[in-house]
Amino acid sequence: MMKKEIKSAIITGIIVAVAIAGIAVYFMSLDKAAISENSNLAQPISGNASLSASNESQYPVAPDLVGISGYVNTTPNALKEAMKNKVVLYDFWTYSCINCLRTLPYLEDWNAKYADKGLLIVGIHSPEFEFEKNIDNVKMAVQKYNITYPVVLDSDHNTWDAFGNRYWPAEYMTDYLGHIRHVHFGEGDYDQTEKTIQQLLDQRSQALGLNVNASMPLADIAPHQFSDQQTPELYFGYDFATGRSFLGNQEGFHPNLTVTYTLPSNLQQDNFYLDGSWQNLSDSMKLASDTGKIVLPYFAKDVHIVAAGPNVDVQVLLDGVPVTSSDAGQDLQNDTVHVSDNRLYNVISSQQAGSHTLTLIAKPGFQIFTFTFG
Repeated sequence: MMKKEIKSAIITGIIVAVAIAGIAVYFMSLDKAAISENSNLAQPISGNASLSASNESQYPVAPDLVGISGYVNTTPNALKEAMKNKVVLYDFWTYSCINCLRTLPYLEDWNAKYADKGLLIVGIHSPEFEFEKNIDNVKMAVQKYNITYPVVLDSDHNTWDAFGNRYWPAEYMTDYLGHIRHVHFGEGDYDQTEKTIQQLLDQRSQALGLNVNASMPLADIAPHQFSDQQTPELYFGYDFATGRSFLGNQEGFHPNLTVTYTLPSNLQQDNFYLDGSWQNLSDSMKLASDTGKIVLPYFAKDVHIVAAGPNVDVQVLLDGVPVTSSDAGQDLQNDTVHVSDNRLYNVISSQQAGSHTLTLIAKPGFQIFTFTFG
């Protein structure tokens, strides 16, 4: 997702046999991003991997959690105690990221199956937008998505930077001694991640003299099916759109000003178009006129918006007509999405990917950050 995005990119697998500092240097050249394809920085451990300390010491030790601004489902002392001698899966996420949200069912499945066998999942909430730094908003998301494992707020990306991370979602998994043994970016490859959990738990059991068997059926959850092509994520904030603007109006961006936009006669796919007066903000656009429209020709199956508003109803049209039940997203009711909380809203969920034109008809106070697709 996001300003920090390289969707559909594949990072070549390399062995995490180098220091964390080396990994950080490598990734500092990349934008912070979410990707929907996957890669491993660590080779998956084999089933007969040696348990000797000399073998484990070749892997870098995970950095400490630093700069944490809040805790959900835990406290600082409880988390520190819980991490001792555990296999820890650090999940970097943010609650408005659709890629992150699609990984949550797997994380909860693993938490339910392996928490009592020595696995600890720690959600590291590293926000993209300012509203995601609010702990009340994060608590709302944790409750909405039934997250029961600990979540820490990395609001200034200090822990993100300590890991040298640049992606949402990202998983870093350590053995019971704290060495990073598995890294995965983006969605997918869940079977391999769960097999690595099992191997590391069995390794821990043997090393600590425990009678714990981590053999369990793998998560039976259908992964998201990506289409061969789809519209990229589209940003409304002038800071986020730098170098990749998809605003089709000739008026363009005007930082911190309220601009009156007019729809052109010709619309290009994968560009969004505004009608009405919109306040240009660093991370979003906010409607200032009595009414306003956003028109988007796109290619995708699902359409989501990250939006905010003081209880604003937004009418949604698909190809110029009210959305039917077969194309309605989870947050759509009677061709309207009610925007109140600052979060991601699913407005379109079609049976298959295709070319369509989406129209949002909004009222004053409606604020939109991104379009994301699936």
